[in-house]
Amino acid sequence: MRRILPLLVLALMAVGGLATPAAHANASAFSIMMDDDNLIYRGDQTRDNALVRMKALGVDYVRITVLWSVVAHGMKKSQRRHADRPSAYRKANWDRYDRLVRAGKTLGVGVYFNVTGPGPRWAMGKAPKSERKYANTWEPKPREYFKFVKAVGRRYDGTFKDENDKHALIPRVNFWSIYNEPNQPGWLTPQYKGTTPWAPVMYRDLWYYGRTALDATGHKKDVVLIGETAPLGTKNHNPPSPLYPKKFIREFFCVNSRYKRYTGAAARRRHCSTLKRIQPFRYFAWAHHPYTKRLPPTKRDFNRDSITMANIGELPAILQRMHVRRDATAKRNLAALTEFGYETDPPDPFSGISPARQAEYINVGDHIAYSEPKVVANTQFLLNDVKGISRYRKSDKRHWFTYQSGLYYANGKPKPSAIAYRLPLVITSKGGGSTSLWGQLRFLPTGTQTQVYMQFRPAGTKQFATVGPAVPVTNPLGFFETTQAVGGPGTWRAVFVEPFSKTTIISREVPSSG
Repeated sequence: MRRILPLLVLALMAVGGLATPAAHANASAFSIMMDDDNLIYRGDQTRDNALVRMKALGVDYVRITVLWSVVAHGMKKSQRRHADRPSAYRKANWDRYDRLVRAGKTLGVGVYFNVTGPGPRWAMGKAPKSERKYANTWEPKPREYFKFVKAVGRRYDGTFKDENDKHALIPRVNFWSIYNEPNQPGWLTPQYKGTTPWAPVMYRDLWYYGRTALDATGHKKDVVLIGETAPLGTKNHNPPSPLYPKKFIREFFCVNSRYKRYTGAAARRRHCSTLKRIQPFRYFAWAHHPYTKRLPPTKRDFNRDSITMANIGELPAILQRMHVRRDATAKRNLAALTEFGYETDPPDPFSGISPARQAEYINVGDHIAYSEPKVVANTQFLLNDVKGISRYRKSDKRHWFTYQSGLYYANGKPKPSAIAYRLPLVITSKGGGSTSLWGQLRFLPTGTQTQVYMQFRPAGTKQFATVGPAVPVTNPLGFFETTQAVGGPGTWRAVFVEPFSKTTIISREVPSSG
């Protein structure tokens, strides 16, 4: 079985000078998958089937949205003063999370909780009439969020007994992040107050109180991510105008576009004094969602304050420039990529790319993440496509408002990306009569030492032939690199043969123009 890896050990391997197969690559980036629909909203059998499939693909952790409004649903007014206790919430509201954590432990898949709004209306500020549509995300009250995170931290500290399941002990969760996409109005508003970026000010308080709540409930030494930022923004300065991630990060740490500290009135408008109570910052990595929409992962967005997969290496560099005190782990300026994926056509004719292109792009994205020495994780969003919204016709763009970025269609049929995700393969360079390739046997149990065969089919022929000797795979997470003395046009693939059962697993076919 694939073991759940200690994340801090992985990060230290990535940046602490331990041997890696490439001098400037991160051979310890672990694999995360996100699919809330299948893991927490579709029942026990669907959840377990999804976990088993994820495990077979090589997933190390699943990212789960612990939604404040879902857990607090139906909470009585008299219970709100005790909102820091799990018992203040409906017992049934915890079930989906309890059962997932228990199933993850049984099946050997780690769980990380993203504890986030939107929250219940009573825990929000009052939105103006012009912004009523954002009432559920408008100015969340930090002290109420503190209580909620404290209740979650208590329930998943490894000592809490499940009142709904014969008082069985609930397994501990030790991997967290604070809020989701705070630079997007669908999660946090207002983004601006006048011309002042306001979401970073609110997130500073949410981070402080969320982190303090985890500390107070036995999670002080856990892995805690900061950020969970979205990749794009706008140049508008309206309450619902999303902030570009670089600008959000600068404003969060109270520096201007030249990375100079705000002072005087500019600092007061941004409540920069709140930085003092947070320092030293204690976080494991800055979490980010480097989507590129329909662009290839190698093509960056036009705005220099965007952070997509194509320029993900700029995220650690930005963190390095912040003028704040941080603990030893935060000083490493690590990045964790906690959402990434491409929608396909079929089924979505409006936002999708071809299934073959999706397979290619997620492999290229994985290689980019691997190539950045301070990126410690990459995340596939989703396992399965979400069904369209039935009240709209399929010819209506609103039907496809759900996401179709799965490795499998909604009916369970695999896309080419399912094979590509399990055994990634990318041509990294060509020239001089040779071809260099990178890949990963993601599905192998951690620490397995084995080998993989490279095969090539010359253009105009029908048969693949093995090229060169077997390539040794000694990296704990199954990464491998090789250069083969073949440079002409044709198609490459990687082949793994399980030594005992002789089961053969083959990568996607990767064309080479020579």
